[in-house]
Amino acid sequence: MASLTLNFENREEIAAAVAGDRWIVACLCAAWCGTCATYRATFDEVAARHLDKFFVWIDIEDHADVVGDLDVENFPTLLIQHHELVAFFGTMLPDAGIAHRLVQSTSAQSDQELQALITNSKERAQWQRDCNLRTLLGQA
Repeated sequence: MASLTLNFENREEIAAAVAGDRWIVACLCAAWCGTCATYRATFDEVAARHLDKFFVWIDIEDHADVVGDLDVENFPTLLIQHHELVAFFGTMLPDAGIAHRLVQSTSAQSDQELQALITNSKERAQWQRDCNLRTLLGQA
């Protein structure tokens, strides 16, 4: 299955999906970004390799009410989350192999391992406060 695109009609469906038990992989992009337009097929390719995870595409301008305060420095930016734990938030090279390895290695970590990483990193602790997609969708 390809990724879903967040839109105003499916917000409740996506909020319910991210509230579930699967890993969440979100790509934050913008419609005007040429790299993002090209990366969409790559993101869908990675999603097809990880059918046990929930992949969602979010246009940061169309859905500024959801992600407007996130510090998206460049495109594409990936957000990977499990339960309430944001495991990764950052810019990616637009390469399917790199994204696949990132999703694979991140999702191999237990919640306890992720919590230890969060405890030992100010940046990761900040991700928990600012980047939790469950929280962001619930507040929109």
